[in-house]
Amino acid sequence: MRVFKFGGASVKDADAVANVARIIQMHAGSELLVVVSAMGKTTNALERLAKAYYEHATQEKNKIYAEIKQFHDEIISGLLKTKNSHAYDDIENLFIELECLLESEPDEAFDYYYDQIVGYGEIFSTRIVSTYMNENGIKNRWMDARTFISTDATFREGKVNWEHTCLLIDKKLKPIVHKQIVVTQGFIGQNNDKQTTTLGREGSDYSAAIFAYGLKAESLTIWKDVAGVMNADPKKFKEAVKLDELTYTHAIEMAYYGATVIHPKTIQPLQSRHIPLYVKSFIDPEAKGTVVYDGVKEKRIPVIIVKSNQVLLSISSKDFSFIVEENLSRIFSIFAEHKVRINLMQNSAISFSICVDEAGEKIERLKSELSIHYQLKSNEPVDLITINNYDEQTLAQTKLNREVLLEQKTRATAQMVLK
Repeated sequence: MRVFKFGGASVKDADAVANVARIIQMHAGSELLVVVSAMGKTTNALERLAKAYYEHATQEKNKIYAEIKQFHDEIISGLLKTKNSHAYDDIENLFIELECLLESEPDEAFDYYYDQIVGYGEIFSTRIVSTYMNENGIKNRWMDARTFISTDATFREGKVNWEHTCLLIDKKLKPIVHKQIVVTQGFIGQNNDKQTTTLGREGSDYSAAIFAYGLKAESLTIWKDVAGVMNADPKKFKEAVKLDELTYTHAIEMAYYGATVIHPKTIQPLQSRHIPLYVKSFIDPEAKGTVVYDGVKEKRIPVIIVKSNQVLLSISSKDFSFIVEENLSRIFSIFAEHKVRINLMQNSAISFSICVDEAGEKIERLKSELSIHYQLKSNEPVDLITINNYDEQTLAQTKLNREVLLEQKTRATAQMVLK
């Protein structure tokens, strides 16, 4: 039993959907669960739609909704070609559901509506993929991931109830996967009140890992538009090379530091059951790709991870007191209250420097509260660069013609904030 996960780029248009179907057809004799993300940039569009709805921007809301519907209609038309099929009619009903939600008056917090609206992206996508496959002889069953992924009521960052989720997957999903291919969604779950929750931005990889864990799968394969896991972004570093093998630990570190090829939460469920993770190209599905598993003897190749659009905050006390436990406790509490994740921090006697993602109004609110108690200096936008297995040559090349605002080194990892 295996789990496949296809991201938005793999289903961005009709030709891409047909390509995904061909890859699945190659493995049609296997017990297979297929997790599919929203199509193309649909999640971004749905986020804008949720914002327009909540802010009562009716004209903008209607415009975005029409664009999202047209995008999906065009994909369906491209898949139908000369056929005149009513198989896709249920997708029209899904859009009617969404439209009815958008006509209601918001009376809950924004995060609740974010999950109810943005979660439709995966539902649209999987309905289209599943229908196309069935229409073309690749028999499969569409299943709603919310039936199995049980979370708490933390909207936009649902915490998985692992015990209940595993019970549901084992008792209700596994028997179906034994019989036929199943197509389901990433990113979404459901709380105890049957309300849709999401698992955090780019959470479909995590969903696939949850399913792999619950099914005790033989492997998880994430299909990307790259050859595998690279040691650097090939768009930024011409010398980037593919890594054939990675340990779970190294993959977790890469994801934690910001490597976008794997979601940070994906690895640990797989590691706990010793389930190999394959990262392969949907453009060249026969190619080897990268495998993450136990017992790898890795070559010591520098791995460069760049996080752009960062904010470097330097915090110092107004009364010239030291930045010690009492001040640190207050600072961390403010960050937790505003749900701002710290990517790098460095402490000295009289200041505390922190690097975070630029997040618009959230960061402005954070800075406003910090300014009540502390003096603030801010540098933005800056780049946070992390180098695993660094050497002096790689460090020098990375810093070339850049201003270094902050630098940290351990035995294996160097991090720099560059302007």
